[in-house]
Amino acid sequence: MAVEGGRAMDFAGKSVVVTGGATGIGFALAKRIGAARGRIILFEPRVAKLDEAVAELARLGVEARSFVGDVTDAAAVEALADFAWDVHGRADVIINNAGVSGPRAPVLDTDPDAARALFEVNFWGVWNGIRTFGRRFRDDGLPAAIYATASENGLFNAVRTRGGAYVASKHAVLGLMDIVRNEVPANVEVGVIIPGWVKSDMTRNADAAMNADAFAARIVPQMEACGFYLVSHPYNVVRMEERWAEAYAAFSKYAPREAGDEQMDVQLFIERMQAAQTAG
Repeated sequence: MAVEGGRAMDFAGKSVVVTGGATGIGFALAKRIGAARGRIILFEPRVAKLDEAVAELARLGVEARSFVGDVTDAAAVEALADFAWDVHGRADVIINNAGVSGPRAPVLDTDPDAARALFEVNFWGVWNGIRTFGRRFRDDGLPAAIYATASENGLFNAVRTRGGAYVASKHAVLGLMDIVRNEVPANVEVGVIIPGWVKSDMTRNADAAMNADAFAARIVPQMEACGFYLVSHPYNVVRMEERWAEAYAAFSKYAPREAGDEQMDVQLFIERMQAAQTAG
């Protein structure tokens, strides 16, 4: 088991809920965590897929159950939490993995209703899982973890055109998780999973994509090490450097550092306010 900064996540005996866990990345993570003796609960609306996944996990010697529901339904996510607490005494980990690819059209031509439907799954579905399980983790004070699956498209636009809703949703997930990690109590670990191109239901015909099991083999040790950025595809750094080089160049030319510029930094301002309140 990997260790980072003196902290470690041991999945043995832990109750681990995986939304969208019957196929693709979610199922691969479930297999890998199950091999580490985690107790798995899969959640998604496709009953047949859930049955197949649980049967396969059982064949692999993994303790697994399923619960049928949709992440866009807050009441269903609450019922999922109730189920985890009923069968295992509590949930220890929630992996908010459910996602859809949505409309593939230019932004100007995308059906707004289709874009909103994508956000209901990719963003608000994650929100529902964080809120429901996070409140229980906060209240019981026991060691726990919250993960969410974003994408390399949360760091840069791997999809350069015809995927605006999807790319925006993954940017939103990354931003949300960065806030969550600063807000939850110390008993709750937080990590954001950043897949590159991985074979799944959304990319089943992509021969060049990374095998989902190979992806999980890279990600789960990072979970065990309590990392925040859970990464997989090395070439991502090239695209990240391209993106930030453009931004840095704009700052260098039009807004270079100047004396006293720290006075307008929001984080430093909040720190000064908090220090003043403490001193007072």
